[in-house]
Amino acid sequence: MSDPVLSLQDAALWLNGNAGRVDILRGITLEVMRGETLGLIGPSGSGKSSLLMLMGGLEQATGGTITALGRDLTAMDEDALARFRRDHMGIVFQSFHLIPTMTALENVATPLELAGHRDAFDRAAAELETVGLGHRAGHYPSQLSGGEQQRVALARASAPRPDILLADEPTGNLDETNGAAIMDMLFGLRDRHGATLVLVTHAPDLARRCDRVIRLRDGRIAEDDAAPEAAAE
Repeated sequence: MSDPVLSLQDAALWLNGNAGRVDILRGITLEVMRGETLGLIGPSGSGKSSLLMLMGGLEQATGGTITALGRDLTAMDEDALARFRRDHMGIVFQSFHLIPTMTALENVATPLELAGHRDAFDRAAAELETVGLGHRAGHYPSQLSGGEQQRVALARASAPRPDILLADEPTGNLDETNGAAIMDMLFGLRDRHGATLVLVTHAPDLARRCDRVIRLRDGRIAEDDAAPEAAAE
């Protein structure tokens, strides 16, 4: 068996508030293999998005260890984490997070430019064609529909050919038709580029398409199903 792309050992996340410590994630241990599609499901507040953020180094674990591609994320400072994400990860958020003063083409080209690719705009244009938005390359986010903005965000995340693609409720702000299109694109990118895909979702159809589904409850893994039948909550 190949080495895991992501490995969490007793990972925990807690915050100290006015009323004392609040445990968000409690002793999460799991491995995600190369090319695997993993769905994270569970009720609101169960820790799904927080777990995804730990995997992406966007939140710092307060306990345990997290490794990605053999690198210990818990030992990196913010600059090292940013470089690691730039070189190895693509992240798609529910709220798109496009830069409003940049065109679709410029939004997609930005991570490529930051990574030093001389053909950043050519690659960005090709990626926009892949998601069916070549004709909208010169438009700004405010001129695009919600579904189009999410497709731009998906193109931006996938253009650098990341080893790991993380998606947090990627269809949450979309209608059924656009949500289905984004689902197809996400799995299409996995199939074309061999990326490991981890996604948070409440959508049963999206969860059922994953190779494996983990259900969280109260910050813990409640179920780990390699052949998911249950619908997402």
